[in-house]
Amino acid sequence: MAKSLVNKNATFGTWPVFLTAISTILGAILFLRFGYAVGNLGLLGVLTIILIGHLVTIPTALAVAEIATNQRVQGGGAYYIISRSFGLNIGGAVGFSLYLSQAISVAFYIIAFGEAFHPLLNYISESTGFVIHVQWIKIVTMAILAVLILTKGANLGVKALYFVVAVLFVALGMFFFGHTIKPGTEFNPSEHILAPDSFFYVFTIIFPAFTGLAAGIGLSGDLKDPQTSIPKGTIWATVVGMLIYVGVAYKLAISASPEDLASNQLIMQDIALWGPIIPIGLAAASLSSALGSIMIAPRTLQAIGYDNVFPKTWFNNWLSKGRENDNEPINGSVITIIIAFVFVVMGDVDFVAKVISMFFMVTYGAICLISFLEHFAADPSYRPTFKHNRWYYSLIGGLLSFWLMFKMNLPYAALSLLLMALFYHWVSVNNKEKKGLQKLFKGVVFQLSRSLQVFAQRANKEDREVSWRPFLICISEDTFKRRSAFDLVRWISYKYGFGTYIHYIKGLLNRKTSDESKVVLERLIKLASGSKNRVYLDTIISPSYTSAIAQVIQLNSISGKGNNMILFEFSHTEPDSLRNALDNYSLIQSGAFDVCILNTTYKGFGYHQTIHIWISEKDYDNSNLMILLAYIIVGHPDWKNGVIKIFSLTPQEDVEHKKAALMELIKSGRLPISPSNVELIPFENGKDPHRIISRYSEDADLTIVGFTTDDLKLGLDYFTSFNDTSNILFVNAYKDKEIV
Repeated sequence: MAKSLVNKNATFGTWPVFLTAISTILGAILFLRFGYAVGNLGLLGVLTIILIGHLVTIPTALAVAEIATNQRVQGGGAYYIISRSFGLNIGGAVGFSLYLSQAISVAFYIIAFGEAFHPLLNYISESTGFVIHVQWIKIVTMAILAVLILTKGANLGVKALYFVVAVLFVALGMFFFGHTIKPGTEFNPSEHILAPDSFFYVFTIIFPAFTGLAAGIGLSGDLKDPQTSIPKGTIWATVVGMLIYVGVAYKLAISASPEDLASNQLIMQDIALWGPIIPIGLAAASLSSALGSIMIAPRTLQAIGYDNVFPKTWFNNWLSKGRENDNEPINGSVITIIIAFVFVVMGDVDFVAKVISMFFMVTYGAICLISFLEHFAADPSYRPTFKHNRWYYSLIGGLLSFWLMFKMNLPYAALSLLLMALFYHWVSVNNKEKKGLQKLFKGVVFQLSRSLQVFAQRANKEDREVSWRPFLICISEDTFKRRSAFDLVRWISYKYGFGTYIHYIKGLLNRKTSDESKVVLERLIKLASGSKNRVYLDTIISPSYTSAIAQVIQLNSISGKGNNMILFEFSHTEPDSLRNALDNYSLIQSGAFDVCILNTTYKGFGYHQTIHIWISEKDYDNSNLMILLAYIIVGHPDWKNGVIKIFSLTPQEDVEHKKAALMELIKSGRLPISPSNVELIPFENGKDPHRIISRYSEDADLTIVGFTTDDLKLGLDYFTSFNDTSNILFVNAYKDKEIV
């Protein structure tokens, strides 16, 4: 098969993501080390570990869900997300560290699987005198798992997960309904052994128990619909896992003494209704986790090879090549199996757990940081269909991840960061053409510059974003009569763009008009302070409206760059003020501006709930701008319950074709418009479109209509022939905008 990260025959849905994640979350540490944790820290201490651990994993799950619905997440899971946001240099460094942690995790779970056989091996030794070393169990299991994954691939792994997860939940059920072996009846939630291990030492050993959400992401290339399956699977697995861990901690605390919990790693066996089910459950949990890890680690390595991160082209091609029929990463599996065998022979549970914790902390911190930066950058092209709108969740998750690394184990944290720094240097030297953080941080710098310029009202010379965003300027002499134009500017500039509002003062520039302009500006700022706005306010003094427009269109926006959109406003009862804009339209066109004309009516903007967009056959260049403006406006808190509805005036024979095109545009652009809110209205030449628009949009809070230079020949009649509607925004795009 040619180099690819996607299985063309992918059929996996949400369940494989959930099962892979939950089987890794409810893994070996739950059975082998959770009793140790409760014994050393008490119930309150372990609940604190669960809380802190999920302050990292829940923001990560939300971030993954959000990022995964903004882009097609192909094979490679977490590596793909990181590399497409941070660039291949940093993505390759973090990805290679992530791959090592996933490969080592296979060994970790195989080691834990072997621990489940201690009771059976002890029984055989006592009964027959025949001694079987547990290491042979681990090696044989690893060999069997290697053969299965190389011959059958992920399909067998997912099928096996159904069985082992069922056994796992049966074991947990028998544990929860088990009896108490604790002497006495007194329960102290803070009770623990004398001279316990430190909190962060225990946290380091326990934290890998919460890291299973990354396992489900690793199947991204084999998912039929990753944008649906990844969010649902990871979030549900994280929440269910957290609840089960809280329940297990409580059950252990009330059922056994701290001394028994700390000294007996299979204490759950003594509590369960049927003791042997716990080693069986441990075996199932460890085997399912090993299956999850051995499925996703080769896929991460395959994605790294696909991106040509390694210096040798032949090696990258060898890694990225998948099996002919299903793109199974056989070559990556071979390398993963070799690494796992090495750690199975030399490692123990606690040592491997510490190594895994560090690498997972870095990965989760990077994912949370991506989500935070995307929120802060506020790029209109970042439109995930799942959006939690709580940027501080991601910030907390990211900062906590890196802080916990050093609290858990300073030498391991320093070593892991050193290794990643070496990986980054190695990748950068061999891939000089691949940029790092530029794409993501360009938007962050842009947004930071925007905020600073709004509040400090200074110029900035940063490069403009490649993707379109509005740089809007409005000039009006009716500021203190009507607020509609200012409201529109503040909505458009609140998050996604820059807005400049200029009050026009007619006259010659002299001491009197200069003093007047200062008074007017102070009044403007005072009025604006009572609303949620990020609008730059100013005044302009000019003897005529024409000269004022000539000056305004040459002004830089507060970003330091020229404006790309201009807004005019007129009252429905005083349409003559619109002549100022129409008479100077050729002058405006010379500045390559998108032009918006707001018709303010007695209804105003109503209840800020519905926006109607009217698209006709002549709106080829206008339609995308109209849709983007509506999307940007409903992003303001004033429109938090806003709904966008699209109407298209289309000849009868083109109705189906036009509707299909609109639906594809909405879907591909991830626009928050329901298919039920797209309505095509058959329209034949000779009919009055204004009458149709007035009838359908009579109760809309804002109506957006396109216009062309040909419409200007009708003069005021075109803009004033709408009756009984709320405010109408007329839009003319200088050129077509791309919705990506």
